[in-house]
Amino acid sequence: MNFNGIDFDTYFKHYPDEKGYFGKYGGSYIPDELQKAMEEITEAYFTICKSRKFISELRRIRREFQGRPTPISYLERLSGKLGNVQLYVKREDLNHTGAHKLNHCMGEALLAKYMGKKKVIAETGAGQHGVALATAAAYFGLECDIYMGSVDIKKQAPNVARMKILGANVVEVTDGLATLKEAVDAAFKAYAEDYKNCIYCIGSVVGPHPFPMMVRDFQSVVGIEAREQFTEMTGELPDAIVACVGGGSNAMGFFSGFLNDPVDIYGIEPLGRGPALGDHAASLQYGTEGIMHGFNSIMLKDADGNPAPVYSVASGLDYPSSGPEHAFLHDLGRVKYDVISDDETIDAFFTLSRLEGIIPAIESSHAVAYAMKLAKEMGKGSILINLSGRGDKDMDYIIEKYGIR
Repeated sequence: MNFNGIDFDTYFKHYPDEKGYFGKYGGSYIPDELQKAMEEITEAYFTICKSRKFISELRRIRREFQGRPTPISYLERLSGKLGNVQLYVKREDLNHTGAHKLNHCMGEALLAKYMGKKKVIAETGAGQHGVALATAAAYFGLECDIYMGSVDIKKQAPNVARMKILGANVVEVTDGLATLKEAVDAAFKAYAEDYKNCIYCIGSVVGPHPFPMMVRDFQSVVGIEAREQFTEMTGELPDAIVACVGGGSNAMGFFSGFLNDPVDIYGIEPLGRGPALGDHAASLQYGTEGIMHGFNSIMLKDADGNPAPVYSVASGLDYPSSGPEHAFLHDLGRVKYDVISDDETIDAFFTLSRLEGIIPAIESSHAVAYAMKLAKEMGKGSILINLSGRGDKDMDYIIEKYGIR
């Protein structure tokens, strides 16, 4: 399929380019010494990850340890409530550890093992990436440091406990707003000081090259499975697919399976409390081009041009930028990026739980909420939602803040 001059038949051969760019977005804006470490990772990835041994081992892990493939579930009661559009969910909440994050964490940790690294370092917001990497580190016998903002530590206590039980060292970050951006800052600093012995396992399709590409590739298993499963289940492709977008790993993996198909694709950002700066984290909707954390993308900026304060009810989405490939697809118009508020998200959280017996992560609830709105607008057809994680981690916070509805 050709879209705005881009041939999606050969898209993955050309994007990113050799320097890690998706059009003008991406690249690697880091100190020279750290750039050498990135080049080492890039060379190892292109060498090791194309080997039969690596691919075979990763497939075995996905099958025997992660429980892949995850299924697609038809939401019969929710579909009936909304009208004639049929809703389905790709159940990444049933992936081991309860979210999509393990897909790239096992790949990154396996890469670290092949490279002879002793430790993995990462940031986490909602805690799902931290739990997934702690799991991968335990599986491969690696040390693990997880950087997490103090605000998120309080919101996500169950995941903090899981990380510690798995043997990870959870490092509390108290700088600034003490959320995801500050956790990334701290993790990058720690990695720069010890890059010879460790690898920074970035938790999304962000950061300097090769991470936006590498995380997308490891997450593409979601889109590949979903396309095959939905076609087998219904005999056709979905009319639309929907996923939440913060940094954008779940969405990019999901979207990659459908970019070359006549399917409408929607990426949903957190509108939070509203459109005022500081009340949301919808960078693609309200941001401008800018560089942070070693990559060029679309970001939210303050009056001085620095990353702006952001907010979302979902700890995994409160990041002031988005992956460079999302920025590229946004400018192309291949993916429509839209927003959902906190209130709509929480309503969707309870609706899916009550009607279908599935408690979604707050992050995933953004996609569910948008799909519910979209179903009413479409009138007919089908929508496939990427349910990127389960809501166990969020229940204490939801009950404390919103009660039981």
